[in-house]
Amino acid sequence: MCLAVPALVQSIDGDYAQVDFGGASKKVCVTLLPELEVGEYVIIHTGYAIEKMKPEEAKKTLELFEQMAEMAAEMDPKS
Repeated sequence: MCLAVPALVQSIDGDYAQVDFGGASKKVCVTLLPELEVGEYVIIHTGYAIEKMKPEEAKKTLELFEQMAEMAAEMDPKS
């Protein structure tokens, strides 16, 4: 199974961008999206930005991931 995660583009330097995953920052390759701009949301898969995403869709997806993490924490008997 693969998981593609939305991220906010913080800066772009050539073929690479610094993106934010809800507080976690990572450098990713953006060669597949030559028209990408700072402030846009992208889908990241295996270190590559593969598709632009509308901000409202990205925020909904990130909220769902957050809810899943909260549910997983509640289900963990160690917490």
